[in-house]
Parts: sequence; structure tokens; C-alpha cells
Amino acid sequence: MEYISVSHFAEKFGISERTARNYCASGKISGAFLTGKTWNIPADAPLPKKGKTKASELLTRLREEKDSRMKGGIYHRIQIDLTYNSNHIEGSRLTKDQTRLIFETNTIGITTENTSVDDIMETVNHFRCIDYIIDHAAEKITESHIKQLHLILKTNTSDSRKSWFAVGDYKRLANEIGGETTTMPEDVHKAVKALLSDYYAVKHVEFDNILDFHVRFERIHPFQDGNGRIGRLLMFWQCLQSDIIPFIITEDLRLFYYRGLQQWGNVNGYLRDTCLTAQDNFKEIIKYFRIV
Repeated sequence: MEYISVSHFAEKFGISERTARNYCASGKISGAFLTGKTWNIPADAPLPKKGKTKASELLTRLREEKDSRMKGGIYHRIQIDLTYNSNHIEGSRLTKDQTRLIFETNTIGITTENTSVDDIMETVNHFRCIDYIIDHAAEKITESHIKQLHLILKTNTSDSRKSWFAVGDYKRLANEIGGETTTMPEDVHKAVKALLSDYYAVKHVEFDNILDFHVRFERIHPFQDGNGRIGRLLMFWQCLQSDIIPFIITEDLRLFYYRGLQQWGNVNGYLRDTCLTAQDNFKEIIKYFRIV
């Protein structure tokens, strides 16, 4: 990932360096970090918007429960359900109870089989990805945001120790998904940039816009690994951002979800119906926690 200085960022957007530093210090520039006393800003980071946008009741509740570390609320429920199901779809062998124990107690409990360290690390990291989404839900999704989610998800995994695996950056080697070719590494940046541009050109985002974005993202397959989880995290983010009831693809919907991804563009109803079923399930959770 390319980074620029505070002075470069300030010059780029016509603001003072002091304002740019304040944006960094207050967390308004996603991905910015300090090296000593110097701020490093992602080159593609946008200028933070002035003013505040009113958050939905769901997002407000998530932020409140996250900040207070409240147990037993909807934030707690989403962390466990979304993390367990998304990881399980990708082959994690941790049970839901083990996922819950990791979130609640930072322990894994008793296991009768060999447990992958990567499964544990990616579970912990996925919790952090959800926190990142809640913190940045009102912001437009950028390439920097997407790469940051991948960096969080893959930090301290065995993949992060492979010289050819780009953690927090786009793939270096060509890959396939389900026997189908994906975008070549040298074309990923252009493809993702076009995807984001097309998505934010839509004046009023609807359910199908989010699904179309997801399918295009998965067909690009921008990372060496972790694309499914990043894609599903982005869908959750987009729903929160557009005040659309989010959804979680559960294990019992996995095969229908795969079929929907494959058939999108031919029979869009497969993926739409699967995700609407998942949304109906999430509505029951919202109803239980009495969120309007």
C-alpha cells in the first residue's frame, strides 16, 4: 500500500496541515498511522466529510454496545453469528461454542481434535473486522478500507509469513474460484476502482445493488485468500451504510449462496432469494432486541 505525508495530503485537498493532522488524530482518515511523530496516510484516502450523518438505530445500538463492551446484546450476537458462519463457510473447524468462548473469554475450551491456530487467529481477527466496520460504517468504502479489512483478517496467520502472500494488499499470483478464472493481479486495482465508482454512482442504493457489488467483488477475487469473508463483511457494511437490514449467510444457506453467486447475471433470483431469507432471519434478531 502506498502512503503519503500530512503535507502531501493537505496540498492534495487544499486544507491546512494542522487540519490534516487533526483528521489523523481523531481517526477520521482510515488507515492512517504514526511512525514516531510522523503520520502516514493511505494515498487513496478520501477527505473526511464535515458534519455528522444520523446513524440508524441498529448502528447506534451497535456502537453503544461495542464501546461499553456490553454482553448479551445484539453486538455480542452479531460478533458470534457473523464470525462463526463466515469462517465456517471457508472451512474453519471451530464450533459455534468455541467461537463464543473466544469472544467472551479469550479461550477456546475443550477440544478432542487438532485445532488450527489459523482458525483461532482468523476468528479473533474477524471480531476486529466487525469492530472496524461499526466504527467506519458511515464512510464511503474505499480501496484503503478494503485492504485494511484484509490486513486485519490475515494478521499473524500462517499466510502472513509467506513471502508471496500480500497481507493487506492485492494478490500477486493469479487464482481461481470454483474452477473459474478471476481478474489477473495486474488488473485488480483498476477493476476494484471501477467497481467502487459504479457502486457510488447509484443515487439510491437498493438490495440488488449490494448483491451485484458482492458478485463482482468475488469474481475479481482481489486477494490471494480471504475474499469470501471480506466480501461478506463489505455487504454487512453496505447494509448499515444504506440503512438496509443486514443479513448473515448461515451454514444451511451455503449451497444456495454458492449457486446464487454462480448464476448471478443469468438467474438473479437465486442469490436474491437466498439473501432475502437470510435477511428475514436477521429481522427476527432485530425484533427480539426491540430495534426499530
